[in-house]
Amino acid sequence: MTDEKKKETIKLGATRVANAYGLPKNTEIVLERNVRAEMRDGVTLATNVFRPAAAGKFPAILHLATMGKDNFPADVAYDRVPNTGLLKVSEYAIFESPDPMYWVPHGYVVISADCRASWDSEGAEFQHLTQQTATDFYDLVEWAASQEWCDGNVGANGVSYLAITQWLGAAERPPHLKAIVPWEGLNDPYREWAFHGGIPDTEFSRVYFGRTADLVRKGAPFEDWIKGQRDHPLYDEYWRKRHPDLSKVNVPAYICASWSSHLHNRGALEGYKQISSKEKWLEIHGRKEWETYYQRESLERQRRFLDCFLKGKESGIRDLRRVRFEVRERFYESKYRFADDFPVPGTIYQKLFLDMTNAKLGLSPVSREGSIRYSASRNKETPDKAQFSITFDQRVELVGYMKLRLWVSAEGADDMDLHVGIRKFDRHGNEVHLPDFNHLEEGIVAVGWLRVSHRELDEKKSAPWQPWLRHERLLKLAPGEIVPVEIEILPSGTAFDKGERLELTVQGYDVVEFSYRHRHDETVNNGQHLLFAGGKYDSHLLVPAIPMRE
Repeated sequence: MTDEKKKETIKLGATRVANAYGLPKNTEIVLERNVRAEMRDGVTLATNVFRPAAAGKFPAILHLATMGKDNFPADVAYDRVPNTGLLKVSEYAIFESPDPMYWVPHGYVVISADCRASWDSEGAEFQHLTQQTATDFYDLVEWAASQEWCDGNVGANGVSYLAITQWLGAAERPPHLKAIVPWEGLNDPYREWAFHGGIPDTEFSRVYFGRTADLVRKGAPFEDWIKGQRDHPLYDEYWRKRHPDLSKVNVPAYICASWSSHLHNRGALEGYKQISSKEKWLEIHGRKEWETYYQRESLERQRRFLDCFLKGKESGIRDLRRVRFEVRERFYESKYRFADDFPVPGTIYQKLFLDMTNAKLGLSPVSREGSIRYSASRNKETPDKAQFSITFDQRVELVGYMKLRLWVSAEGADDMDLHVGIRKFDRHGNEVHLPDFNHLEEGIVAVGWLRVSHRELDEKKSAPWQPWLRHERLLKLAPGEIVPVEIEILPSGTAFDKGERLELTVQGYDVVEFSYRHRHDETVNNGQHLLFAGGKYDSHLLVPAIPMRE
C-alpha cells in the first residue's frame, strides 16, 4: 500500500486483449494510480483513474469495492476459480469490474475506488454496506464530476459487491449520477446473503466476511459481520441500515439477474421491480456470472445503454424490449424471450397439488387427506426427504416465481428447517443439470428455504406468487401443532417439453451441496418432519407458465 500518486501511459497493443475488441492497437490510455478522492468529512479514498490520452472531457464510469484497485486483478482471480467459463480480460481489469481496455478507447474514463478503510483508502473503521458506504458513493460521484477530465456525466458499472454499492449509492441520488449498471447484485443482506428463509448461511457469507481482515487498511479496526449474523438472527436495525430504499433510485438502470446465481438472483429482480426509474431494462441469463458479464454481446448492450445516458447518443437502447430473459432447455442450451415487464405479463400461475398417496403433483385438488413423514436430519437408514413429481403432457415454459404452500408439523422439536429443490428430468429419465452459484455445473432448477418459526408474512409486501417474510419474531410450534407455511422459491426460467418431468424435493438439509456455496449447517431440526396434503390441507406448488411464443 502506498500514498504515492503515479502516472503511466498504456498502449493497447501491448496488453493481453490487444486484438479482442477490434480497436486500434496504437490507442494510448493514461493510468493515474492512487488518485485521492476527498469525501465530505475530509477522508480520502484511493482510486485508479484510466482515461483517454487525448485532450478533452469525457463521461466517467466508476465502481466502489473492497477487493482492492491494485490487489485483485481479474485475469489472476478468475484463473484461481474452476469452471468460470471462457473469459478474456486485460491485466488492468479488477475483479468483477469493467475492463478499462474496452471502455476507455470508446471515450470513457474508468475509476476504480477502494472502500473507506480498505487497502489504500483512509478511514477510522471498515464496515460492510452501511450508510457510510452509500454516502461515500455519493461523494465519489460528485468528486468525479468535478475533475478536469470529466464532462460532468457519471455512471456506475460492476458485478456483485460492485453492484450492491450501486444500489446503496444510487438511493442517495447524487446529482451527477446519470446511469447505473448493477450486474447481478443483491440489496437485502439479511434475506439474500446472511439468512435464507430465516436459516443462517454458514458457508459463503462466513467465508467471504471471514476474509475481511485481509481487505482493511493496515491497522484499521473492522466490523465483525459473522458476529453480527449470530447476534442478530432476526431482521432488526442492524440489517435495515444495510438495506437501501430502492424506491429512491430514479436514474436509468440496466440491470442483470441470473437464474443460476442464488446469491444475487432475488436482489437483482427486486431491484428492477422496486426502483422508481422510468428508463430501466432487465436482462436475465442462466449461465456463468463472469463469463456472461465480459462476453462481447453483453459489453455491447452495456455500451449502448451508457452511450445513451452518459453521452446523449441515440444508440438504439430504447428500441430494445425492456426485459430480455433466457429460458433454459439444458446446460447452455436455451431460447431467449422478450417482454415489457417482470414478472412476465400474462403469466399463468398454476397450482400443482401434492398427493401423498402416490407422491405426485396434480392439477386437481386431492380430496383425501394424507401425510408423509421423514427424518428431519440426514439419515441413510430411514427416509430423510419427501419427493413429488409431475410429467408434462405438452411443452411448458416456467419463468418467474414459484411458491410452495405446505401444511407441516414437527415431532420431537418446536421448529423446522425446510429445504426445497426443483429438478428437471428429460423424457429418458436423466436429470438435467444447470449452472449453479455462478460457475458450478451440477445445479438444479431452483431452491427455497424456510425456518418455520419465521413463517409470519408481511401481507402488504407479499404477492400470491411470492411470500414476503417479516423475520421479526419467532413463532415456535406447539407439540402436535399443524401449521400452513409459504416458502419462497427463487425465481427461475426453464422449459419442460412433453414427456419431461419436474420433481419437487422437501427435506431438512441442503438440497444442493457444493463447497463455497450457501450452506446451512446450524439447524433447529430434530426428530421427524410431517407434511400434510389433501382435503383441508391445500398443499401445492405454484408454478409460473408464461405465454408460449415462437
